Amino acid sequence: MAHVIGQSVRTVVARVVGVIKIEQYWMAIEPIDMRAGMETVLGKVVSVFGSAQAHHAYFFTNRRANRIKVLVTDSFGVWLAVRRLHEGHFIRTQIESGSKVEMTQSQVEALLLGLPWQRLGKARQITV
Repeated sequence: MAHVIGQSVRTVVARVVGVIKIEQYWMAIEPIDMRAGMETVLGKVVSVFGSAQAHHAYFFTNRRANRIKVLVTDSFGVWLAVRRLHEGHFIRTQIESGSKVEMTQSQVEALLLGLPWQRLGKARQITV
């Protein structure tokens, strides 16, 4: 019976993940207070990024960079998730101008692991 229940839970989780389609990733440069709830974070997305676009993910870190919040919008509503590292910190961008940066999926995966994500994708290009 436990196997059947576990199987159905995995199926439900797979369907939910399929619903959350993310087409573009954005990271805010300025940190956010991690006590902020969904409405506050949504307001911050609108003030920093102009609007909350469907199927976009917006990342915010706290000042110590050991927590990250992501707000994802889809056609039906808004998702807000938090990730906390027990050791270490998330690598922040070193961009001097602007308040946001666009990220690739590989950069997001590296960011969530605490790796130097700026070295991946279009943020770092080798030119002669």
